[in-house]
Amino acid sequence: MSEFESNSIDSSSNDTAVSDNASHSDNFVSENTTNSAPTNNIFVGKKPVMSYAMSGLIQLGQTGEIVIKGRGMVISRAVDVAQIITERLGKGKYSTKSIKIDTDVLGEDDNKRNVSTIEIIIGTS
Repeated sequence: MSEFESNSIDSSSNDTAVSDNASHSDNFVSENTTNSAPTNNIFVGKKPVMSYAMSGLIQLGQTGEIVIKGRGMVISRAVDVAQIITERLGKGKYSTKSIKIDTDVLGEDDNKRNVSTIEIIIGTS
């Protein structure tokens, strides 16, 4: 097996792992990489919507409140996750507490660009 093949196998196995505390996306990078995210944060990315929704339900059962975060093209997916949790899976047990929209500036000097973000806080009704 070549070096390239072994690297591609190792990286693909890391992409499919789901942690117990929160599902992190491949395209959402926190600016504070030294501090770990709180356990009630769900960073929405490229995975199927139901995996984030199920993770959110598990965390809601443990903590009573979660924060769903999405950035850029996955904002609509973050809204879908919130709606699935509150309407379909929660069946009135959970509700949306607040929604925050913002803009992050990414890049350096000449490559600066604005990226929209959303944070949806869901808690027990």
